[in-house]
Amino acid sequence: MGPPVDPVPAGDVQPKSADVVIVGGGIIGVSTALYLARQGISVVVCEKGHVAGEQSSRNWGWCRRMGRDPRELPLIVEALKIWGDIDQLVGEDVGFRRTGILYLCQDESDVEHHADWLKSAGDHALDTRMIEGKTLADLMPGAQKTFRAALHTPSDGRAEPQKAAPAIARAAQRAGAGILLRCAVREIETGGGRVSGVVTENGVIRTSTVVVAGGAWSSTLCRQLGVRLPQLAVRSSVMRTGPVKGGPDGAAWTDGFAYRKRLDGGYTIANGTVSYHHLIPDSFRYFADFLPILSREWRSVGLRFGDFAGGPFGVWPKLEGAGSTYERHRTLDPAPAAGALDSARANMEKVFPVMKGVPTLQRWAGFIDATPDAVPVISPVKALPGLVIATGFSGHGFGIGPAAGKLTADIVTGAAPLVDPQPFRYERFIDGTKHRPTTGV
Repeated sequence: MGPPVDPVPAGDVQPKSADVVIVGGGIIGVSTALYLARQGISVVVCEKGHVAGEQSSRNWGWCRRMGRDPRELPLIVEALKIWGDIDQLVGEDVGFRRTGILYLCQDESDVEHHADWLKSAGDHALDTRMIEGKTLADLMPGAQKTFRAALHTPSDGRAEPQKAAPAIARAAQRAGAGILLRCAVREIETGGGRVSGVVTENGVIRTSTVVVAGGAWSSTLCRQLGVRLPQLAVRSSVMRTGPVKGGPDGAAWTDGFAYRKRLDGGYTIANGTVSYHHLIPDSFRYFADFLPILSREWRSVGLRFGDFAGGPFGVWPKLEGAGSTYERHRTLDPAPAAGALDSARANMEKVFPVMKGVPTLQRWAGFIDATPDAVPVISPVKALPGLVIATGFSGHGFGIGPAAGKLTADIVTGAAPLVDPQPFRYERFIDGTKHRPTTGV
Protein backbone atom coordinates (compact mmCIF):
# COMPACT_ATOMS: atom_id res chain seq x y z
CA MET A 1 0.00 0.00 0.00
CA GLY A 2 1.04 3.57 -0.59
CA PRO A 3 1.95 5.93 2.26
CA PRO A 4 -0.85 7.21 4.51
CA VAL A 5 -2.25 10.45 3.07
CA ASP A 6 -4.05 13.18 5.02
CA PRO A 7 -7.75 13.02 4.14
CA VAL A 8 -9.62 15.63 2.15
CA PRO A 9 -13.35 16.01 2.94
CA ALA A 10 -15.63 14.55 0.30
CA GLY A 11 -19.30 15.30 -0.15
CA ASP A 12 -19.30 17.99 -2.85
CA VAL A 13 -22.25 17.51 -5.19
CA GLN A 14 -21.29 17.30 -8.85
CA PRO A 15 -22.44 20.52 -10.55
CA LYS A 16 -24.04 20.59 -13.99
CA SER A 17 -21.51 23.18 -15.15
CA ALA A 18 -18.32 25.01 -14.14
CA ASP A 19 -15.97 27.57 -15.62
CA VAL A 20 -13.06 25.11 -15.36
CA VAL A 21 -12.84 21.35 -14.78
CA ILE A 22 -9.51 19.93 -13.64
CA VAL A 23 -8.83 16.25 -14.21
CA GLY A 24 -6.58 14.93 -11.42
CA GLY A 25 -6.27 15.65 -7.72
CA GLY A 26 -2.48 15.63 -7.45
CA ILE A 27 -0.42 18.61 -6.35
CA ILE A 28 -0.60 20.25 -9.80
CA GLY A 29 -4.37 19.92 -10.08
CA VAL A 30 -5.23 21.13 -6.59
CA SER A 31 -2.72 24.01 -6.77
CA THR A 32 -4.32 25.15 -10.02
CA ALA A 33 -7.74 24.91 -8.37
CA LEU A 34 -6.62 26.99 -5.41
CA TYR A 35 -5.34 29.85 -7.55
CA LEU A 36 -8.43 29.82 -9.76
CA ALA A 37 -10.88 29.67 -6.85
CA ARG A 38 -9.17 32.57 -5.11
CA GLN A 39 -10.07 34.65 -8.19
CA GLY A 40 -13.74 33.75 -7.91
CA ILE A 41 -13.68 31.35 -10.85
CA SER A 42 -15.94 28.31 -10.52
CA VAL A 43 -13.63 25.32 -10.66
CA VAL A 44 -14.16 21.62 -10.05
CA VAL A 45 -11.44 19.00 -9.54
CA CYS A 46 -12.44 15.48 -10.61
CA GLU A 47 -10.29 12.82 -8.95
CA LYS A 48 -10.92 9.15 -9.71
CA GLY A 49 -9.52 8.03 -6.35
CA HIS A 50 -8.36 10.27 -3.50
CA VAL A 51 -6.32 13.46 -3.43
CA ALA A 52 -2.58 12.80 -3.84
CA GLY A 53 -3.21 9.07 -4.11
CA GLU A 54 -0.54 8.50 -6.70
CA GLN A 55 2.82 10.18 -7.32
CA SER A 56 2.03 13.38 -5.40
CA SER A 57 2.19 11.41 -2.14
CA ARG A 58 4.75 8.81 -3.25
CA ASN A 59 7.69 11.05 -4.16
CA TRP A 60 10.78 11.86 -2.10
CA GLY A 61 9.49 15.18 -0.74
CA TRP A 62 12.31 17.28 -2.16
CA CYS A 63 11.77 20.97 -2.95
CA ARG A 64 14.91 21.64 -4.94
CA ARG A 65 16.26 24.10 -7.44
CA MET A 66 19.61 22.33 -7.69
CA GLY A 67 20.22 20.05 -10.65
CA ARG A 68 17.14 21.07 -12.62
CA ASP A 69 16.94 21.53 -16.36
CA PRO A 70 17.62 25.22 -17.14
CA ARG A 71 14.11 25.47 -18.59
CA GLU A 72 12.62 24.73 -15.17
CA LEU A 73 14.78 27.11 -13.16
CA PRO A 74 12.63 30.27 -13.40
CA LEU A 75 9.60 28.25 -12.28
CA ILE A 76 11.31 26.54 -9.33
CA VAL A 77 12.60 29.92 -8.11
CA GLU A 78 8.97 31.06 -7.94
CA ALA A 79 7.91 27.75 -6.39
CA LEU A 80 10.40 28.08 -3.56
CA LYS A 81 9.00 31.55 -2.81
CA ILE A 82 5.56 29.98 -2.52
CA TRP A 83 6.87 27.13 -0.35
CA GLY A 84 8.42 29.72 1.96
CA ASP A 85 4.93 31.07 2.70
CA ILE A 86 3.00 27.82 2.27
CA ASP A 87 1.77 27.75 5.87
CA GLN A 88 0.08 31.12 5.36
CA LEU A 89 -1.27 30.09 1.94
CA VAL A 90 -2.96 26.89 3.12
CA GLY A 91 -3.30 27.52 6.85
CA GLU A 92 -1.39 24.39 7.86
CA ASP A 93 2.15 23.17 8.46
CA VAL A 94 3.02 20.82 5.60
CA GLY A 95 6.55 20.27 6.82
CA PHE A 96 8.43 22.65 4.54
CA ARG A 97 11.89 23.36 5.94
CA ARG A 98 14.89 24.93 4.21
CA THR A 99 17.34 22.30 5.41
CA GLY A 100 19.45 22.21 2.25
CA ILE A 101 20.18 19.45 -0.26
CA LEU A 102 23.48 17.77 -1.14
CA TYR A 103 24.56 16.05 -4.34
CA LEU A 104 27.46 13.98 -3.02
CA CYS A 105 30.45 13.47 -5.32
CA GLN A 106 32.20 10.10 -5.21
CA ASP A 107 35.04 11.11 -7.58
CA GLU A 108 36.31 13.79 -9.94
CA SER A 109 33.86 12.87 -12.69
CA ASP A 110 31.00 13.61 -10.28
CA VAL A 111 32.62 16.92 -9.39
CA GLU A 112 32.90 17.86 -13.05
CA HIS A 113 29.30 16.87 -13.76
CA HIS A 114 27.88 19.00 -10.97
CA ALA A 115 30.26 21.87 -11.71
CA ASP A 116 28.93 21.89 -15.27
CA TRP A 117 25.40 22.29 -13.94
CA LEU A 118 26.53 25.16 -11.74
CA LYS A 119 27.88 26.96 -14.82
CA SER A 120 24.75 26.30 -16.88
CA ALA A 121 22.47 27.58 -14.09
CA GLY A 122 24.08 31.01 -14.24
CA ASP A 123 22.22 33.59 -12.17
CA HIS A 124 19.64 30.97 -11.16
CA ALA A 125 22.28 29.12 -9.15
CA LEU A 126 21.79 31.69 -6.38
CA ASP A 127 23.32 30.14 -3.21
CA THR A 128 24.42 26.80 -4.74
CA ARG A 129 28.12 26.05 -4.17
CA MET A 130 30.60 23.20 -4.42
CA ILE A 131 31.77 22.33 -0.91
CA GLU A 132 34.25 19.83 0.53
CA GLY A 133 36.28 18.96 3.61
CA LYS A 134 35.04 20.11 7.01
CA THR A 135 32.25 22.20 5.51
CA LEU A 136 30.80 19.06 3.97
CA ALA A 137 31.53 16.84 6.97
CA ASP A 138 29.64 19.23 9.28
CA LEU A 139 26.49 18.64 7.19
CA MET A 140 26.81 14.85 7.52
CA PRO A 141 27.11 14.10 11.25
CA GLY A 142 28.04 10.50 11.93
CA ALA A 143 29.17 9.78 8.37
CA GLN A 144 31.83 7.07 8.16
CA LYS A 145 32.74 7.87 4.57
CA THR A 146 34.51 10.94 3.24
CA PHE A 147 33.12 12.17 -0.06
CA ARG A 148 35.28 14.02 -2.56
CA ALA A 149 32.92 17.04 -2.55
CA ALA A 150 29.26 17.95 -2.87
CA LEU A 151 27.05 20.40 -4.68
CA HIS A 152 25.11 22.14 -1.90
CA THR A 153 22.09 24.44 -1.95
CA PRO A 154 21.21 25.69 1.56
CA SER A 155 17.95 27.33 0.41
CA ASP A 156 16.57 24.12 -1.06
CA GLY A 157 14.32 22.20 1.27
CA ARG A 158 11.88 19.42 1.96
CA ALA A 159 8.19 19.00 2.71
CA GLU A 160 5.85 16.13 3.47
CA PRO A 161 4.15 14.78 0.32
CA GLN A 162 1.42 13.06 2.33
CA LYS A 163 0.45 16.44 3.84
CA ALA A 164 1.10 19.06 1.16
CA ALA A 165 -1.36 18.32 -1.65
CA PRO A 166 -4.22 17.49 0.74
CA ALA A 167 -3.63 20.77 2.61
CA ILE A 168 -3.66 22.68 -0.69
CA ALA A 169 -6.88 20.87 -1.67
CA ARG A 170 -8.57 21.81 1.62
CA ALA A 171 -7.50 25.43 1.09
CA ALA A 172 -8.98 25.29 -2.42
CA GLN A 173 -12.24 23.98 -0.96
CA ARG A 174 -12.37 26.85 1.51
CA ALA A 175 -11.80 29.25 -1.41
CA GLY A 176 -14.82 27.79 -3.21
CA ALA A 177 -13.38 25.01 -5.39
CA GLY A 178 -15.27 21.75 -5.70
CA ILE A 179 -13.23 18.61 -5.04
CA LEU A 180 -15.04 15.52 -6.34
CA LEU A 181 -13.55 12.23 -5.12
CA ARG A 182 -14.12 8.82 -6.72
CA CYS A 183 -15.25 10.78 -9.75
CA ALA A 184 -13.38 9.54 -12.83
CA VAL A 185 -13.51 11.59 -16.02
CA ARG A 186 -14.23 9.03 -18.71
CA GLU A 187 -13.87 11.41 -21.63
CA ILE A 188 -13.65 15.06 -22.63
CA GLU A 189 -16.42 16.30 -24.91
CA THR A 190 -16.02 18.81 -27.72
CA GLY A 191 -18.38 20.86 -29.82
CA GLY A 192 -17.87 23.50 -32.47
CA GLY A 193 -14.15 22.78 -32.54
CA ARG A 194 -13.53 23.38 -28.85
CA VAL A 195 -13.92 21.79 -25.42
CA SER A 196 -17.55 21.68 -24.27
CA GLY A 197 -17.60 19.42 -21.21
CA VAL A 198 -16.49 16.25 -19.46
CA VAL A 199 -18.27 12.96 -19.00
CA THR A 200 -17.66 11.64 -15.50
CA GLU A 201 -18.81 8.34 -14.05
CA ASN A 202 -21.56 10.38 -12.38
CA GLY A 203 -22.72 12.37 -15.40
CA VAL A 204 -21.79 15.36 -17.54
CA ILE A 205 -20.26 18.67 -16.43
CA ARG A 206 -20.53 21.42 -19.03
CA THR A 207 -17.42 23.60 -19.22
CA SER A 208 -15.42 25.63 -21.71
CA THR A 209 -12.03 24.78 -20.17
CA VAL A 210 -10.54 21.46 -19.09
CA VAL A 211 -7.14 21.15 -17.43
CA VAL A 212 -5.62 17.68 -17.82
CA ALA A 213 -3.42 17.20 -14.75
CA GLY A 214 -3.75 13.44 -14.61
CA GLY A 215 -0.11 12.50 -14.11
CA ALA A 216 0.69 9.15 -15.70
CA TRP A 217 -2.90 8.92 -17.04
CA SER A 218 -2.78 12.13 -19.06
CA SER A 219 -1.59 10.66 -22.35
CA THR A 220 -4.41 8.09 -22.39
CA LEU A 221 -7.06 10.75 -21.83
CA CYS A 222 -5.58 13.09 -24.46
CA ARG A 223 -5.38 10.30 -27.04
CA GLN A 224 -9.19 9.99 -26.94
CA LEU A 225 -9.27 13.55 -28.31
CA GLY A 226 -6.75 12.81 -31.05
CA VAL A 227 -4.11 14.80 -29.12
CA ARG A 228 -0.72 13.06 -29.28
CA LEU A 229 1.07 13.43 -25.95
CA PRO A 230 4.27 11.35 -25.73
CA GLN A 231 4.50 10.29 -22.13
CA LEU A 232 5.57 7.07 -20.42
CA ALA A 233 5.24 5.79 -16.85
CA VAL A 234 8.38 4.96 -14.88
CA ARG A 235 8.08 2.99 -11.62
CA SER A 236 10.14 4.34 -8.74
CA SER A 237 10.35 2.77 -5.27
CA VAL A 238 10.67 4.43 -1.86
CA MET A 239 10.81 3.41 1.81
CA ARG A 240 10.52 5.15 5.16
CA THR A 241 12.10 4.35 8.50
CA GLY A 242 11.27 4.94 12.10
CA PRO A 243 12.79 7.94 13.93
CA VAL A 244 16.59 8.18 14.10
CA LYS A 245 18.63 10.11 16.64
CA GLY A 246 21.89 11.67 15.52
CA GLY A 247 21.39 11.30 11.77
CA PRO A 248 21.91 13.97 9.10
CA ASP A 249 19.37 16.70 8.52
CA GLY A 250 18.15 17.76 5.10
CA ALA A 251 18.47 15.54 2.05
CA ALA A 252 21.19 14.10 -0.18
CA TRP A 253 21.67 12.04 -3.33
CA THR A 254 24.60 9.95 -4.46
CA ASP A 255 25.17 6.86 -6.54
CA GLY A 256 23.50 4.02 -4.63
CA PHE A 257 21.16 5.85 -2.25
CA ALA A 258 19.26 9.04 -1.53
CA TYR A 259 17.64 10.22 1.68
CA ARG A 260 15.43 12.91 3.17
CA LYS A 261 14.94 13.59 6.86
CA ARG A 262 11.24 13.44 7.61
CA LEU A 263 9.21 15.66 9.92
CA ASP A 264 8.54 12.59 12.10
CA GLY A 265 12.28 12.05 12.68
CA GLY A 266 12.63 9.11 10.31
CA TYR A 267 14.04 9.00 6.80
CA THR A 268 12.65 8.58 3.34
CA ILE A 269 15.19 6.44 1.45
CA ALA A 270 15.41 5.48 -2.22
CA ASN A 271 17.87 4.31 -4.83
CA GLY A 272 18.00 7.28 -7.15
CA THR A 273 19.82 5.39 -9.88
CA VAL A 274 17.30 2.57 -10.40
CA SER A 275 13.83 2.86 -11.96
CA TYR A 276 11.71 0.55 -14.10
CA HIS A 277 9.55 0.98 -17.19
CA HIS A 278 6.89 -1.63 -17.89
CA LEU A 279 6.50 -2.26 -21.60
CA ILE A 280 3.04 -1.32 -22.90
CA PRO A 281 1.70 -0.26 -26.30
CA ASP A 282 2.79 3.34 -25.63
CA SER A 283 6.39 2.11 -25.25
CA PHE A 284 6.40 1.38 -28.96
CA ARG A 285 4.07 4.21 -29.96
CA TYR A 286 6.50 6.76 -28.50
CA PHE A 287 9.76 4.87 -28.90
CA ALA A 288 11.32 7.36 -31.32
CA ASP A 289 10.36 10.30 -29.07
CA PHE A 290 12.14 8.75 -26.10
CA LEU A 291 15.33 7.65 -27.88
CA PRO A 292 17.36 10.71 -26.75
CA ILE A 293 16.58 10.21 -23.05
CA LEU A 294 16.89 6.41 -23.30
CA SER A 295 20.38 6.79 -24.74
CA ARG A 296 21.23 9.04 -21.80
CA GLU A 297 19.53 6.98 -19.08
CA TRP A 298 19.76 3.37 -20.31
CA ARG A 299 21.92 2.28 -17.37
CA SER A 300 19.37 3.40 -14.79
CA VAL A 301 16.04 2.38 -16.35
CA GLY A 302 15.23 -1.33 -16.33
CA LEU A 303 12.62 -2.74 -18.70
CA ARG A 304 9.97 -5.09 -17.39
CA PHE A 305 7.34 -7.22 -19.13
CA GLY A 306 3.95 -7.40 -17.51
CA ASP A 307 0.27 -7.26 -18.41
CA PHE A 308 0.83 -5.72 -21.85
CA ALA A 309 -2.82 -5.59 -22.89
CA GLY A 310 -4.77 -5.62 -19.67
CA GLY A 311 -2.83 -3.26 -17.40
CA PRO A 312 -3.91 0.28 -16.57
CA PHE A 313 -2.12 1.81 -19.58
CA GLY A 314 -2.37 -1.23 -21.81
CA VAL A 315 -5.63 -0.77 -23.65
CA TRP A 316 -7.94 1.92 -24.95
CA PRO A 317 -10.11 2.92 -21.95
CA LYS A 318 -13.42 1.67 -23.34
CA LEU A 319 -16.34 1.28 -21.00
CA GLU A 320 -16.98 -2.21 -19.76
CA GLY A 321 -19.11 -3.77 -17.06
CA ALA A 322 -16.82 -2.44 -14.33
CA GLY A 323 -16.67 1.03 -15.85
CA SER A 324 -13.70 2.68 -17.53
CA THR A 325 -10.07 1.80 -16.91
CA TYR A 326 -9.92 4.86 -14.64
CA GLU A 327 -12.54 3.30 -12.38
CA ARG A 328 -10.92 -0.12 -12.43
CA HIS A 329 -7.63 1.47 -11.36
CA ARG A 330 -8.71 4.08 -8.81
CA THR A 331 -5.24 4.40 -7.33
CA LEU A 332 -2.13 2.99 -8.96
CA ASP A 333 -0.25 1.08 -6.28
CA PRO A 334 2.59 -0.84 -7.96
CA ALA A 335 4.78 -3.21 -5.98
CA PRO A 336 8.05 -1.68 -4.75
CA ALA A 337 11.35 -3.02 -6.04
CA ALA A 338 12.57 -4.75 -2.88
CA GLY A 339 16.09 -5.37 -4.14
CA ALA A 340 16.72 -1.75 -5.06
CA LEU A 341 15.42 -0.59 -1.67
CA ASP A 342 17.48 -3.16 0.24
CA SER A 343 20.56 -1.99 -1.63
CA ALA A 344 19.81 1.69 -0.94
CA ARG A 345 19.31 1.03 2.76
CA ALA A 346 22.52 -1.04 2.99
CA ASN A 347 24.48 1.67 1.18
CA MET A 348 23.17 4.33 3.54
CA GLU A 349 23.99 2.24 6.61
CA LYS A 350 27.61 1.93 5.43
CA VAL A 351 27.85 5.72 5.43
CA PHE A 352 25.66 6.32 8.50
CA PRO A 353 25.95 3.40 10.96
CA VAL A 354 23.35 5.11 13.18
CA MET A 355 20.77 3.76 10.71
CA LYS A 356 21.47 0.14 11.65
CA GLY A 357 18.64 -1.49 13.56
CA VAL A 358 16.16 1.30 12.80
CA PRO A 359 12.88 -0.30 11.70
CA THR A 360 11.59 0.03 8.16
CA LEU A 361 8.00 1.19 8.56
CA GLN A 362 6.84 1.02 4.96
CA ARG A 363 7.85 0.49 1.33
CA TRP A 364 5.92 1.67 -1.69
CA ALA A 365 6.25 2.55 -5.38
CA GLY A 366 4.66 5.03 -7.75
CA PHE A 367 4.50 5.78 -11.45
CA ILE A 368 6.36 8.90 -12.59
CA ASP A 369 4.89 10.66 -15.65
CA ALA A 370 7.93 11.12 -17.91
CA THR A 371 8.28 13.16 -21.10
CA PRO A 372 10.95 12.73 -23.80
CA ASP A 373 12.90 15.79 -22.61
CA ALA A 374 12.11 15.34 -18.87
CA VAL A 375 10.45 18.78 -18.87
CA PRO A 376 6.72 19.17 -18.15
CA VAL A 377 3.93 20.31 -20.41
CA ILE A 378 2.12 23.34 -18.98
CA SER A 379 0.30 24.62 -21.99
CA PRO A 380 -2.86 25.19 -23.98
CA VAL A 381 -3.33 23.01 -27.06
CA LYS A 382 -3.66 25.27 -30.09
CA ALA A 383 -5.59 22.70 -32.11
CA LEU A 384 -8.31 22.38 -29.45
CA PRO A 385 -9.33 25.62 -27.71
CA GLY A 386 -10.28 25.10 -24.09
CA LEU A 387 -7.84 22.23 -23.50
CA VAL A 388 -4.93 22.94 -21.16
CA ILE A 389 -2.36 20.29 -20.24
CA ALA A 390 -0.31 20.29 -17.02
CA THR A 391 1.54 16.98 -16.84
CA GLY A 392 4.80 15.17 -17.57
CA PHE A 393 6.73 16.43 -14.55
CA SER A 394 9.18 13.54 -14.86
CA GLY A 395 9.79 13.05 -11.15
CA HIS A 396 10.42 16.77 -10.54
CA GLY A 397 6.82 17.81 -9.94
CA PHE A 398 6.38 17.95 -6.17
CA GLY A 399 8.81 20.78 -5.49
CA ILE A 400 7.72 22.76 -8.53
CA GLY A 401 4.04 21.96 -8.00
CA PRO A 402 2.62 25.12 -6.38
CA ALA A 403 4.20 27.37 -9.02
CA ALA A 404 3.15 25.03 -11.82
CA GLY A 405 -0.40 25.37 -10.53
CA LYS A 406 -0.09 29.15 -10.50
CA LEU A 407 1.26 29.16 -14.07
CA THR A 408 -1.54 26.84 -15.19
CA ALA A 409 -4.11 29.15 -13.62
CA ASP A 410 -2.51 32.11 -15.44
CA ILE A 411 -2.79 30.25 -18.74
CA VAL A 412 -6.45 29.45 -18.07
CA THR A 413 -7.37 33.05 -17.23
CA GLY A 414 -5.10 34.75 -19.76
CA ALA A 415 -3.30 36.65 -16.99
CA ALA A 416 0.34 37.69 -17.26
CA PRO A 417 2.15 34.36 -16.72
CA LEU A 418 4.20 33.75 -13.59
CA VAL A 419 7.17 32.86 -15.85
CA ASP A 420 7.65 32.52 -19.60
CA PRO A 421 5.59 29.43 -20.53
CA GLN A 422 7.34 28.92 -23.86
CA PRO A 423 9.67 26.09 -22.63
CA PHE A 424 6.62 24.11 -21.50
CA ARG A 425 4.55 24.42 -24.69
CA TYR A 426 2.73 21.30 -25.85
CA GLU A 427 3.51 21.86 -29.54
CA ARG A 428 7.21 21.05 -29.06
CA PHE A 429 6.17 17.39 -29.26
CA ILE A 430 4.47 17.71 -32.65
CA ASP A 431 6.34 20.49 -34.49
CA GLY A 432 9.62 18.67 -35.10
CA THR A 433 11.50 20.13 -32.13
CA LYS A 434 14.43 17.88 -31.21
CA HIS A 435 14.24 16.67 -27.63
CA ARG A 436 17.34 17.59 -25.64
CA PRO A 437 17.08 16.23 -22.11
CA THR A 438 19.65 17.65 -19.69
CA THR A 439 18.48 15.79 -16.59
CA GLY A 440 17.01 12.39 -15.86
CA VAL A 441 13.74 11.11 -14.47
